Formats: sequence, structure tokens, C-alpha cells
Amino acid sequence: MEKELVIVLDFGGQYNQLVARRVRECNVYCEIYSYKTDIAKIKEMNPKGIILTGGPNSCYEEGAPTYSKELFEMGIPVLGLCYGAQLMQHVLGGKVEKAPVREYGKTNVRVNQASALFTDVAKDTVCWMSHFDYISKTAPGFSVCATTADCPVAAAEYPEKNLYAIQFHPEVLHTVEGTKMLSNFVYNVCHCSGDWKMDAFVENQIKAIREKVGDGKVLCALSGGVDSSVAAVLLSKAIGDQLTCVFVDQGLLRKNEGDEVEAVFGPEGNYELNFIRVNAQERFYEKLKGVEEPEQKRKIIGEEFIRVFEEEAKKIGAVDFLVQGTIYPDVVESGLGGESAVIKSHHNVGGLPDYVDFKEIIEPLRDLFKDEVRKVGLELGIPEYLVFRQPFPGPGLGIRIIGEVNAEKVRIVQDADAIYREEIAKAGLDRDINQYFAALTNMRSVGVMGDERTYDYAVALRAVKTIDFMTAESAEIPWEVLQTVMTRIINEVKGVNRVFYDLTSKPPGTIEFE
Repeated sequence: MEKELVIVLDFGGQYNQLVARRVRECNVYCEIYSYKTDIAKIKEMNPKGIILTGGPNSCYEEGAPTYSKELFEMGIPVLGLCYGAQLMQHVLGGKVEKAPVREYGKTNVRVNQASALFTDVAKDTVCWMSHFDYISKTAPGFSVCATTADCPVAAAEYPEKNLYAIQFHPEVLHTVEGTKMLSNFVYNVCHCSGDWKMDAFVENQIKAIREKVGDGKVLCALSGGVDSSVAAVLLSKAIGDQLTCVFVDQGLLRKNEGDEVEAVFGPEGNYELNFIRVNAQERFYEKLKGVEEPEQKRKIIGEEFIRVFEEEAKKIGAVDFLVQGTIYPDVVESGLGGESAVIKSHHNVGGLPDYVDFKEIIEPLRDLFKDEVRKVGLELGIPEYLVFRQPFPGPGLGIRIIGEVNAEKVRIVQDADAIYREEIAKAGLDRDINQYFAALTNMRSVGVMGDERTYDYAVALRAVKTIDFMTAESAEIPWEVLQTVMTRIINEVKGVNRVFYDLTSKPPGTIEFE
């Protein structure tokens, strides 16, 4: 379906995905591209608006990321955020300098409510600042439309040319009315109609899948997680028994999860799917023997997944397409979108081997963020308990075990994680915490149990609160719950004598350990 598009040009900012996410919350489709994207390609995409992200550089320094003046002369509305705002002013003849006072954190901003950006925004509002440089002189034609005590140009505009520059970050939750500001840009300035809705997405994806597949056979990589489950049901509605779902139990799942997945999607389950379970635990353990580096582990797991699927496809005969539950953060974090560094290779994106023996890979959820995937799941009639289950990474416990992976370590982390999840649910915290799990560190230390010396592993507990999984804060779990979890793990899980709680936010950490 032809849909309205807003483009985010990424200049290396840590919040690039959040910008796209917030625009989509306004029911406007948004994609991220590197600032190196050629202007001819941008014209070809015919966006309704362009947003320039923040970034770590100073726009006036030699070699800093930049863009040609032509970007601002196409008649397409442009909104610059932080570095993007400074770059706009710099390119168009304003002046950007090192700020006499650095602003960081929540800041009181006074806005001009007559600006199209600040319609229905309080005159005095709280925004998130993060900058060393500042706009000391606006470019010709621009007028100031927001200020702070230390920043004379917190926002500037040239409404006749649809150019807007904001020094702060409207995309982060700390900017109280940030979503309203971005909504004002896409509706008041870009004049979008807001045609990005999940019901339309499902209908159009089903139609597109049918056209693409025709009479072909399709193999779906079903892990039982939210993303692959939604992809499987979507494909099933589109092409029925042309679809075969292969569930690979690679020995890196949560405790009893293989049986649980089979109970839902297998012959006795809720869906009429051609379901095949492949028990490949020993095969994966053998491939991972001696491997400690996380990126290498991810790539090994990704390649072995593909090889198993290829073997199953040959048994079925003449399978044309492979379906995966890839989602948009997988694409961006794997370095295939935008300008940000590769954070980690997701096994179904950056972890794929160079050669794949399928005509094509179908990724129906590739454009969606996690919460959008959940909306699609509900739209497809998938039960809430499946749609809102805990996220689980494609490489499974392989990246929740620091260092080498083996059957004994998997047993330890499975047992510890099961206890943790049980106690979190018992305390009524399972819907308040967005993701929580136990991981196995590679640290061993001396302990005393039953008057005897032990030399065992330490388990780390992780729990975070997040809206979009792009940023996250450590969850505050009651002390008595943590104490109960610690006591049970040490008493019930052989090989563990210490339990840690991870307080790290994202950034600087990631939600997963590797």
C-alpha cells in the first residue's frame, strides 16, 4: 500500500529509533535512513516530511556529518533536533558555537504558542536538553520560538519555508509534551492524514503475502516468541496449508518452553498449522563448544538455524520462501538502517549466513516496533497471554550465558530463571515489569554452604521498565521479593552460590547481557 512517509535522517544520535517510534504513535509511517543517503533517493521516496536527528559531533568541525543545502530548498518540511537543529542553522548561514553553559537533563523551556510546533503546548514546559554547542545566531529568515535561561535559541522557525529547529529532544519521555510537538510537526506542518493503522497493516500484508507467494510453499521459523508467533498466524491467514511451521528446539530455550510451544502450535494446539518440531540441542551445543565471543555466538546460532530449516525444507520438498519474525529494531541494531553503530547482530538479520538456500526470505513484521507487533497479534485474534508474554531473544539463552555455552550452564540458567519468573508473578509484578530474566555470569567465587567450601557460579537478575525497548530503566523490585528469589536459587539450583541484581539502564547497557 502506498502510505505517507516521514523520513528520519540519522546523524549518529542515540535516540534515532525513538524519533521514528514517536512519529508512528501519531499514526504516520516513519523510516530511518543514514545522513549519507543521496538526495535523489530522498526525492524518489517523496516524503511528507524529514526529521534530522541528534548526534555526538560539532557541526562546525571539519569532517562532521553534514548534508547539502538543497535538502532545505526542496519545499519538503524539515525538522532538526539537537545536532540536526544546529546543522540546519550552520548550513543556512547561522552560527553555532561551544556553549558557555552546557545544558543536560530536564530543563524549563518557554515556547511561543503561536508557532505551528507549539500549538496547545504550555507556555512553560519541561524538555530534555543534551548539548555542548548552541545556536548563537539564527540563519537568515529564522525567528526564535523557544528559549531557556541558558539557551537563547531553544527553537527557531522559518514557517514560510517549513523549516523548524529544536535544540532539545522531543522524542524522549522526559520532554513532557514532546509527542504533542512531533504530532504538531507531522499534522500542522507536513499535513499528514495519519493513515498508518494496524488494521490496515494486517489487511494489506495478507494481500501482499498472497501476491508474493502465489502457489509456492513457505517455511516459517517459529520460535514461540511474540514476533515469530504473530508472523506465523499472519502467514497462516494469508496462505493456509501452503505454510509449514518449523520449531527448532536448539537447547537454548527457557525451562519447559519447547513443550509449551508445541502445546500451543502443535497438533493439539489452538491453530491449524503444519507444525514440525526439531530437537537439535546437541547439534547446537557442539557448534558452540569453546566459543565465548557474543557476536560469534549469535552468528553461529543464526547460521545453524538456517541450516536446520534448509534440511527440513528438503524433506518437505520444493520450499520457495522462508518466513522470519524480524522486527524494525532488529534491522536498525544490526546496522542495516540509519547511521548508528552495530550494537549486536540479530540472528534473523545481521546473523544470517552469506548463502541461504531459499528463493526469498519473507519478513512481514520487518517495519514494526515491538508494541506494533503486539497490536497486530491482537488484531489477528491471538490470545493476550501469548501476545504479552516476556520477550525472548532469537539466540535464546546463548546470550544470557556469558562465555562458553554448554548443557550444564543451560540447566543452571533455566532453573534460576524459572524461579525468578515464578516469584515475580507470585508478587503480582509480572505486568508492571516489561522484561525480566536470570542470566549466568562467567564469574565463579568461593562460598560456604552447609559448613563446606563451594566454588560456584554467580547468577545475575535483570528487570527493566520500558515503553519501546529502545531505552530502559532498571525496575525497583521489593527487597523481600529479591531476597526470596536469591534464597530459592541458591538452595534449589545446583552450581550457584551468589545472586546479583543488575541496576544498569539502557543506555549505557543493553537489555540483554550480550
